[in-house]
Amino acid sequence: LMGVYTNRHGERWELQLKGSGKTPYSRNGDGRAVLRSSVREFLCSEAMHYLGIPTSRAASLVVSDDDVWRDQFYNGNIKKERGAVVLRLAKSWFRIGSLEILAHSGELDLQRRLLDFIIQEHFPSIAMNDSNRYLEFFSTVVSETADLIALWMSVGFAHGVCNTDNFSLLSITIDYGPFGFMDSYDPNFVPNTSDDERRYKIGNQANVGLFNLSKLLQALKPLLDPRQKQLASQILEGYGERYSIRFTELFKTKLGLLGENKDDNYLIAFLLKVSLPC
Repeated sequence: LMGVYTNRHGERWELQLKGSGKTPYSRNGDGRAVLRSSVREFLCSEAMHYLGIPTSRAASLVVSDDDVWRDQFYNGNIKKERGAVVLRLAKSWFRIGSLEILAHSGELDLQRRLLDFIIQEHFPSIAMNDSNRYLEFFSTVVSETADLIALWMSVGFAHGVCNTDNFSLLSITIDYGPFGFMDSYDPNFVPNTSDDERRYKIGNQANVGLFNLSKLLQALKPLLDPRQKQLASQILEGYGERYSIRFTELFKTKLGLLGENKDDNYLIAFLLKVSLPC
């Protein structure tokens, strides 16, 4: 993370380098990125932005002189590739995992400080003196995550690695790795060649979103009183309905359907089934 930049419109962006080398958080990785994946992230994040889908943006791409060794298809065939660095922007790079790891390690004071910072910086509709601010925060993230995944589905976008560390607390699309767009509708479409169990297949993205939000709730529970925990569980139960409503709205718009009709969902499901690959 390079810092925060405020542009001439007063918008604040966090600047982050991808592929610039090892950091204290690289674990066993080399911290590098290859040119092909960097170009893909640059192009796709810009495409998603202009499709009207909340996303990080790419400001620049620089080709590196360093060689990077990668097993592209995870078949043991390691090859030398050209490296690259992407300067990417987002309103925030905090993820569900950012809170999850603090809760897991019992750093509750730090978790509370971080959560208050995130709310103050990025959720202006939530009052900092509201005793229910964490509950309001969770409700917003649940709703906006459902909306985001419905938007992904409306353009046939599969993220590829939908774990809690790749899910933004601001409900924007981040961390373009083995993503893909479907050429034709296939709920079993998987863009990630290493996902042998098809956990992140496109037809499972909404369910994985629910799983990740349940992990967020688990991380927040030490900061909630018994009544708030109960309300938070009820909020999470409403995720499926929120997703279904948004999904239907988006596909009705695609089809030019006006008003409400009990057969709308049947028509959408029928047309998706018609487009299944033979």
